[in-house]
Amino acid sequence: MAQVILFLQQLLNGLSLGSIYALIALGYTMVYGVLRFINFAHGDVYMLGAYAGFAITNAIYTIIPLDQYNAISRHTFIPIFVCTAVVMLGAMIFCAILGVSIERIAYRPLRDRPRLTVLITAIGVSLFLQNMTQFFVGAQPQAFKQLIPVRAIEGLGDLTVLSSQAAIIISTIVLMVFLRLVVMKTKIGLAMRALSVNPTACSLMGVNNGLVISFTFALGSALAAAAGILVAMDSPSINPLMGNLQGIKAFVAAVLGGIGNINGAVVGGLIIGVLETLVVGYSNELTTLFPALHYLFPEGVSQFRDAISFAVLIIILLFKPTGIFGRVEREKV
Repeated sequence: MAQVILFLQQLLNGLSLGSIYALIALGYTMVYGVLRFINFAHGDVYMLGAYAGFAITNAIYTIIPLDQYNAISRHTFIPIFVCTAVVMLGAMIFCAILGVSIERIAYRPLRDRPRLTVLITAIGVSLFLQNMTQFFVGAQPQAFKQLIPVRAIEGLGDLTVLSSQAAIIISTIVLMVFLRLVVMKTKIGLAMRALSVNPTACSLMGVNNGLVISFTFALGSALAAAAGILVAMDSPSINPLMGNLQGIKAFVAAVLGGIGNINGAVVGGLIIGVLETLVVGYSNELTTLFPALHYLFPEGVSQFRDAISFAVLIIILLFKPTGIFGRVEREKV
């Protein structure tokens, strides 16, 4: 029974972590689906979303002192939900505008250039955002003030579910349903799907390709901002380089699920998150099963958790380059 509880606990932790990867991966996969290039500045948009939430949270606590906020929240959850919604919505709007600005300034003039040119530009934008953030706010980590009191949810027996984990999973589900409705049930969503198949035909049919591309950047950037807020609620420390590793892992998740496929990005993110937590949770068992790991990782197999993403990427590229839900596309010469 104890092993079952341990597995369920690690699975829950993995789903919480994988939800973050999935939200970030959606930005990669939507941009690739429309423009066929990887926006490597997307991880830094996620970072700036966390900083936008940091600024809005500080503004809220200036209006409502922390002790007064905590006193009110003990009697009702309404202030908690309202403040969290305001912070998340504000950060999403900020990053949506930022995403559109990046597309218009950096990527749109290069739309007819070789993809390598755009790729190098994306790396340049990433470095620019990182260094500008360090210049204005400093390189030191910042403590993100608590929005949701982190405590264990009662009534689940030996299974520990934190309020922050529940908020991450529920928020991710809500955002996924919203994204699904936008893509599948709206005209702009239809235009996005059509543009991913044949941009020339869309233009001939009267679709404003520039508007659709800008909307895609706005939507993907807003989801990245939501991921930044959710991470800050669970691990209340943010820094200008926080988007590097998380962005790469989300990119791996998008490739794993099939780059350009929305469902694949979600599945890929969840798989990466669960694999990482299982490695940490069963580190002792892995060392016992494979003694050589003790010599490779003398301080513990948990060091291997960050390498999991890159190992998965190598395996996928070797055996199924298109990913789980990806399809082989034939190009005419």
